[in-house]
Amino acid sequence: MIRVLVVDDHQVVRQGLRFVLEQERDIEVAGECGDGLSAVTAIRALRPDVVLLDMVMPGTDGPGVLEALRGDETRPAIIVLTSFLEEDRVVEAIRAGALSYLPKTAAAEEVVAAVRAAARGDSVLGPGIASILVRQVRDGGREDPLKVLSPRERDVLATLSRGRSNREIARRLSLSEETVKSYVSSILTKLGLQDRTQAAIFGLQQGLVPLDEALSDDS
Repeated sequence: MIRVLVVDDHQVVRQGLRFVLEQERDIEVAGECGDGLSAVTAIRALRPDVVLLDMVMPGTDGPGVLEALRGDETRPAIIVLTSFLEEDRVVEAIRAGALSYLPKTAAAEEVVAAVRAAARGDSVLGPGIASILVRQVRDGGREDPLKVLSPRERDVLATLSRGRSNREIARRLSLSEETVKSYVSSILTKLGLQDRTQAAIFGLQQGLVPLDEALSDDS
C-alpha cells in the first residue's frame, strides 16, 4: 500500500486529489494539509511514502517544505503538483529534493502513475521537460552528456531535433528507415529519454541545433 500525503492550500484541489487516489486499491491517502508548516509536521508524524506538494502556499510554501526536509533520512518521495511550469522553478524544486514535477492540469491517470513511479523511486516530469534534467540537476550532471553517443547517433539526434521524421532523417543522412529507427532507439536508451519529443528537446538543450534554426529550418 502506497501512503500519500496531499498538500495544497485549496480545499477543492485536496478533495479532488483524495477522490482520485482513493479509487486505487494500492494507494491510501494518509492525510492532507493546507499549508507548508503543517505539512512538515504531518510528514514527520505520518511518514507517508509519497507527498503531492503544491509550490505556492501562504506562509511556508513548497520550496520551504523541501528545504525543511533537506537531509531527513526518512524523507518521502515528493511530487510537485503546481500551476507554475517555468524551468527555473523546476530546477529549484529538483535541487531541493523533489522527485517529480507535474502541472495541475495533468490527467488523473498521470497523477496516479506518478505516485506509483515515485513509490518505486522513479521520476516523472510534465510535458516539455526532458527526464535527463532530473539526473543533471540532482546528480550534478556529467561533463558531456553526448559522449555516450556515436558520431552517427549525434547526426541522427541533430536531425531529429530539427523536427524531421525517420523518413526525412534517412534521406538526409543516406540511411535506411530501419537503420534510423535503430539509431533513435539506441539514443533514447543511452540518454534515458522516453520518446522523440524528449530527444528533440535534449538535442536543443545541448546546442546541436540553435533553437531559432530548428523552428525556421525548411530546407
